[in-house]
Amino acid sequence: MIVAIDGPAGAGKSTVARAAARALGFQYLDTGAMYRAAGLAADPVSADIRLEDGRVLLDGRDVTADIRTNEAGERASVVAARPEVREAMVAKQRAIMAAGDWVAEGRDIGTVVAPDARLKVFLTASPRERARRRAAELGTDVATVLADQTLRDERDRTRAASPLQAAPDAVELDTTGLSIDEVVARIGALVPS
Repeated sequence: MIVAIDGPAGAGKSTVARAAARALGFQYLDTGAMYRAAGLAADPVSADIRLEDGRVLLDGRDVTADIRTNEAGERASVVAARPEVREAMVAKQRAIMAAGDWVAEGRDIGTVVAPDARLKVFLTASPRERARRRAAELGTDVATVLADQTLRDERDRTRAASPLQAAPDAVELDTTGLSIDEVVARIGALVPS
């Protein structure tokens, strides 16, 4: 079974998906980490990107810390707009999820990567809340993150290849003001038995 969690930057996808996978006993696929690694690659289409034991490997090099910078996020958004990169990444993600139970998060899991997922959730939060969360994570100011986030949201929504949008059958869940445990509980209640 696949649980697809999509949404914009800062909505809590990674944190919630990781916690939901743990709560459900599923495996977790961090597609954002894959795109961030691709953004650091000399050739993002042919890059060897692996997720192993909580680490992100790019062509055999551990880039786990490198991908969590604001610059890596920006580069990921740029390379993710390239159709040939998206095609290569979608193929890798589908291969990873071909067997077993997964919680996968990203921008197009429910619409492109796993359109047949049993549960699709589109996480949202107010722009200010999303910027506050990301600023706390990065140790920077909210205003800068909000400005960058606004540009990234627009680029993600308007790109030709797999634009950010909720799948028609996704459950929209606004995480503003909710704890991680509350969001995970709501997702858990939605998982079909």
